[in-house]
Amino acid sequence: MKRLNEVLNNEEKNYILPFFWQHGEDEETLRDYMKHINEAGIKAVCIESRPHPDFVGPLWWRDMDIIMDEARKREMKVWVLDDSHFPTGYAAGKIKEEHPELKKWYLNAHRMDFPGPLKDSSFIIKYYPGRVSAMPGYKGEDKILAVIAVKISDTETGAIDEKTLIDVSEFVKDGVLYWDIPEGKWSIFVVFMTRNGGEETTKDYLNPIVAKATRVLIDTVYEPHYNRYKEDFGKTLAGFFSDEPRFGNLKGFEGAIGRTKMVLPWSNDMLEILESEIGEEVLVSLPLLFAGGVGDKDHAIRYHYMDIVSRLYGKNFTTQLGDWCREHGVEYIGHVIEDNGAHSRLGYGPGHFFRALDGQDMSGIDVIGGQIVPGMEFLHSGFTAAGWDGEFFHYGLAKLGASLGHIDPKKKGRTMCELFGAYGWVEGLKSMKWLTDHLLVRGVNNFVPHAFSPKPFPDWDCPPHFYAGGNDPQFRFMKKWSDYTNRISHLLSEGTHIAPVAVLYHGEAEWSGEYMPFHKVVKELVQNQIDCDIIPADVFSGDPAVRDGKLFLNNESFKCLVIPYAEALPQNLLKSIYELTEKGLKVIFISKLTERASEGVEIKELIAKLKESNNCEIVQLNGVAEKIKDLGINEIVLDSFEPYVTYYHYKHKDEDIFMFFNEHPYTNIDTKVYIPLNKKSVYYDAFNNSIKACKSQFRDGGVEIDLNLSAYESKIIIFSSDDLENYDVDNMEDLKEVEELNIEGSWKVSMAEPLDYPNFKKEVHLDKLVNLSIPNLYPNFSGTVKYEINFEVKETVEKALLDLGRVYEIAELWLNGENLGVRICPPYKFDISSYLKKGTNSLVVEVTNTLVKAHKDAFSQYAIQEPVGLLGAVKVLTYKDPTLW
Repeated sequence: MKRLNEVLNNEEKNYILPFFWQHGEDEETLRDYMKHINEAGIKAVCIESRPHPDFVGPLWWRDMDIIMDEARKREMKVWVLDDSHFPTGYAAGKIKEEHPELKKWYLNAHRMDFPGPLKDSSFIIKYYPGRVSAMPGYKGEDKILAVIAVKISDTETGAIDEKTLIDVSEFVKDGVLYWDIPEGKWSIFVVFMTRNGGEETTKDYLNPIVAKATRVLIDTVYEPHYNRYKEDFGKTLAGFFSDEPRFGNLKGFEGAIGRTKMVLPWSNDMLEILESEIGEEVLVSLPLLFAGGVGDKDHAIRYHYMDIVSRLYGKNFTTQLGDWCREHGVEYIGHVIEDNGAHSRLGYGPGHFFRALDGQDMSGIDVIGGQIVPGMEFLHSGFTAAGWDGEFFHYGLAKLGASLGHIDPKKKGRTMCELFGAYGWVEGLKSMKWLTDHLLVRGVNNFVPHAFSPKPFPDWDCPPHFYAGGNDPQFRFMKKWSDYTNRISHLLSEGTHIAPVAVLYHGEAEWSGEYMPFHKVVKELVQNQIDCDIIPADVFSGDPAVRDGKLFLNNESFKCLVIPYAEALPQNLLKSIYELTEKGLKVIFISKLTERASEGVEIKELIAKLKESNNCEIVQLNGVAEKIKDLGINEIVLDSFEPYVTYYHYKHKDEDIFMFFNEHPYTNIDTKVYIPLNKKSVYYDAFNNSIKACKSQFRDGGVEIDLNLSAYESKIIIFSSDDLENYDVDNMEDLKEVEELNIEGSWKVSMAEPLDYPNFKKEVHLDKLVNLSIPNLYPNFSGTVKYEINFEVKETVEKALLDLGRVYEIAELWLNGENLGVRICPPYKFDISSYLKKGTNSLVVEVTNTLVKAHKDAFSQYAIQEPVGLLGAVKVLTYKDPTLW
């Protein structure tokens, strides 16, 4: 029970590294913030220029020296966000100012359509799409690569006949093509390189597929930090963080090749790389990257292009940065934009999630701006024009990140999430705890809260901000969240994740045909308590092992591989899948088998073999969970269908840890769970750092456990062969409720704004507990509300709980002058057994809300505005041991 003992003895490590924004504040402010961050139970910071007026200049080093000094004294770690502002790739302006040749190149194709036939025809081809290039004096860097003619096969859709592609470049002179147009309708494509057409905000950024460009970022940011803090590298200075690097050839999430009109990432040697990869004349086929064709050739060249460009991104950007960090004794972390499926696309995306993050030492994702909200696992409006694909965020994102953390050895089981930013002042510790549990129960175990901003309050840059110069009313309770998060993260680190199913990542499928996003499958599994990891096609090139019907990857093992519907997949992947079925691995294709190879080669014989395999099945999406249960592949079984119950199984040498979380925002869950472990079990209470009895019974070689979860509640169940009797175990779970006493009467109510606390004012009396934020009461109040009342108890009892009912949202409780602690989310129950007395009892409850009532920011408009105060009903619940009746 090593891991459990460590948390019980407060020996857990730190897993929290919040952004600490830098704008050039004075020394006193920086030291004050470092002090408060540390006192909040946080032992690391990630320093971000937001923006700093003198990044990597004298003022930056002054501020960094102050922070590093505080970190050394407080035994904290420092990470550095690796650019002057996000997204990473600007290289503090050095690309724009000194290396413009390393800015991004794009590939574009200007299409012109004409009827034929006409002999002695000619065509002006010196102008390119858009008005700028047509203006006199235009001095763009555009370079024509080829002029290609092709017959139009469908005048309604604009599809072209791949078999008629002709390179007519040799007939161009002085910006005019001289060519006899044949019979039919024809298109002429001017294929060219350009610096124009991409995302405006990153137009002066480095080209991430060019290694020399990434080196400028290293020389500008990484090397200067090493030169100044060489002795701290790998000690106080932990590493560097890249934030949202991207291709930037398009603004937005919809950069799917073949589906979205856009320029394409390019470089001077890209054509040569394509030719060497594909092994045929590529130049004449380049129009197929932009226009649909009749046949499979367009799908094939798009697949090859995306395969190459995503590998170049991983190799020349992320891996180069990661290698530099590892060579210098520090680590490299961060995340790309995954939003709405961008992780497998161009534009905001990196082309392929797993390749993009391969060079990092942790897997990484981010959750900001209301992307994941309790109960909103559907398409919903957000502060982006496209809104949020709640289904992807809820069922796909965290699983995507944690899966990479599990299967890549260099990640050491670690997945980081930047979170909380841009949710608005409406976000408090209650919703922070829910979001943290949502991530923990999916395998995320390192957290980058967004953010500590030392600007004068209020800073309207993507709130909330923690502490906020003393204006954050909940900050004095943040250590409750930090301790809770560090304890569970410690339990769920440096061991092995146990999941029965692997789901294939859909990246390659999206590039080359119709496809099903992986998160559609994950949703079906998660709602039926079937855990899984997402695995990319690349893992199969390493010839993974199959033993006893299980697929082994790193420390993970899977009893089944599920393949979301894919019209096309890479030929070698399909070969590997067939070989795995022959070795005994169960493979389930969703909807139907893959129909063709991404490369355009013939695979009918291979598909026929898969059809005949005893270990290959085709299942409809809505039946995949039931099929897995029928096969006996699922690990646990619930007594009832509970789509909002998620679980996570993590194994250490001497203990099995199960985390269960009720993700429903309002509804409590009362069920039983069967776990096939014939071991003793206890609940671990991460808030109170204590052990509680686990109401269970052994049956069928395992154990059946009562699983009662209020909304927002998680339970950690720990199984061990060790003797659990040596632990101090609270037996409340084994007792039976015998009486319920409602606390009613006149409540004395007073209020304190954040900077006034604990000096309470505005004293009133309420005969009934009500929402204080209604128009005729205190709709603009943010701070702490104190409730005071006396109540009578007729006799002493063995065990008693005080249940506050509905609270919005932090509750701190005193009974008869004794502080009984804090609850930051439901259930708002306190053990009052040792403090309740016969006769008159004095109850004081302080309830602290968020800043949104006083500061109605724009980000908060996308969240439900909850009530304020203690709404009850407030009850005393008394218990007795039923065995003594």
